[in-house]
Amino acid sequence: MPNEGLKELYIDELKDMYSAENQLVKALPKMAKAASSEELRQGFEEHLEQTKEHVARLERIFEALDESPKGKKCMGMEGLVKEGSEVMGEDFEDAVMDAALIGAAQRVEHYEIAAYGTASEFANLLGESEHVSLLQETLQEEKETDEKLTELAREINQQANEGGEEIEEDEEVVDLEEEEDQPKTARSARKPSKRVA
Repeated sequence: MPNEGLKELYIDELKDMYSAENQLVKALPKMAKAASSEELRQGFEEHLEQTKEHVARLERIFEALDESPKGKKCMGMEGLVKEGSEVMGEDFEDAVMDAALIGAAQRVEHYEIAAYGTASEFANLLGESEHVSLLQETLQEEKETDEKLTELAREINQQANEGGEEIEEDEEVVDLEEEEDQPKTARSARKPSKRVA
C-alpha cells in the first residue's frame, strides 16, 4: 500500500507546480513583449500556449485525486519571475536584452524540469500510471523548450557580443577624432577596419 506521507508530499508538489505554471501564464506575455528577436518572441508566445496546456494537465490529475489544486503559492517560481521582471527593468537593448531574457527563461525551465521529474517519480511510486504519462508529457515539452532556448542563445548571445564590440569601436573612433594634433593618415590607420551598420 502506498505511503500516505508520500502521497501528501506528491499532492503538495503538484500544488506547487500548479501555482508555478499559473504564475508563468501571467509572466510569459510580458517576456514576449520585451523581446526584440521575432523568433524569441514567437518562442515565448508558443510556450505560453503550452503552459496553459500544462495547467490543464495538472487540473486533470487533481480531478482524478479528488483534490483542489489551490492553496499553495510556489515561492521558487515567484523568485524566478521576480528576477525576470528585474531583468526587463534594466536598460539593456536589443540582443543584450534578449540574451538576458533567455537566461531568465532557462532558469525557469530548469526549475520546472526538476519539479516535473520529481513529481513523475512520486506518481510512479504511488502507482499512478496515468499521472506519470501526463507529467512525462509536460516534462518532455519543458526539456524541448530548454533546448530551443539554448539554440536561440547561441545566435543571440553572439549578436549581443558583436553589439558590444560595435559600441567599443564607436568610442574608439570618438577618442581618435579628439586627437587633433595627430596626422590624419595615422588616425585613419588606427580606426577599426570593420564597421557594423
